[in-house]
Amino acid sequence: MNTQELDTLIIGGGQAGLALGHHLRQAGRRFVILDAHARVGDTWRRRWDSLTLFTPRRYDALPGMPFPGDPDGHPGKDEVADYLEAYAAWFDLPVLLNHTVTSVRPDRPTGFAVDTSAGSFTARQVVIATGPFHTPRTPDFASRLSPGVVRLHSSDYRDPARLPAGDVLVVGAGNTGVQIAAELVDHGRNVALSAPTLGLALPQRLLGRDIFWWCSLLGMMDFGGDSRIGRRLKKQDPIFGTDVKALMRRVRRLDRVVDADGPDVVLSDGTRHSPDVVVWATGFRPHYPWLDVPVLDDAGAPAHREGVTTWPGLYFLGLPWQRNRGSALLGWVGRDAESLAEQLISASRAVPV
Repeated sequence: MNTQELDTLIIGGGQAGLALGHHLRQAGRRFVILDAHARVGDTWRRRWDSLTLFTPRRYDALPGMPFPGDPDGHPGKDEVADYLEAYAAWFDLPVLLNHTVTSVRPDRPTGFAVDTSAGSFTARQVVIATGPFHTPRTPDFASRLSPGVVRLHSSDYRDPARLPAGDVLVVGAGNTGVQIAAELVDHGRNVALSAPTLGLALPQRLLGRDIFWWCSLLGMMDFGGDSRIGRRLKKQDPIFGTDVKALMRRVRRLDRVVDADGPDVVLSDGTRHSPDVVVWATGFRPHYPWLDVPVLDDAGAPAHREGVTTWPGLYFLGLPWQRNRGSALLGWVGRDAESLAEQLISASRAVPV
């Protein structure tokens, strides 16, 4: 396979990678965007069927292209996927699909060698824009549940009809957990929700405006992770748009799940619960097995400052709280992408060819 030489190689063709690609295209850079999927937007298409964004369309656009439709309406996940696909086509971004990255390693004197399932590349700069949703996080004790208890991670959940009959336990009370629990209850399922703590519940509309209109007006999306409010939000994000009080009247709220024993989960208060189905809405953990550059911390997460690592030429984009609260959100990642594009161009000028 021929090795292509580039100024910048972007790993990940989601919103972060595409937004950065837009800015690099405008600057006339030699770059490609590698994506493992068959179509741009497939990461969104694979999420649960009823998923809608809690941000209205006016706050869901990437740089240079408005999100189509009612600006005050909330798009579904397939609309987001189609928008990303249209965005890549409109700006003629060099997205290489079905390219699964297998290795990123330093290539001296400067730059990196990148191997994929469909070819190899060299680049002076690499930007990892694969987002936060890597490997589903489930507790180690989950394997101690009896085989008769059906369990799945929220990333594998699609709709209530595809779950087996019986009582459902949803573990995790972030936005994903409460949305799935609410959908299951609406479809007549008996649901328990492991929710020892709940984030601040914010209504979708307040005083006639969408909550994100207020968030934008007050600058909440610009709070950095090291600010006082940012530190509080990082501990537990608000729950947007779900009537949590009403939901708590319709589900059985349980304490923290700390263990499993045959047909039961064991709660932190010592009691047990016997579900037929468990949905782990317990988030994701970072996973970069192909990255052979020492820029990860002890937990395997990127060590960076606003996306810049200590290894020259290696960057991240689209991480939660990379620069502020909006860094990983569709309508705000473009600002981070613009800032990073400026850094990439400046850094390349400082290094002799």
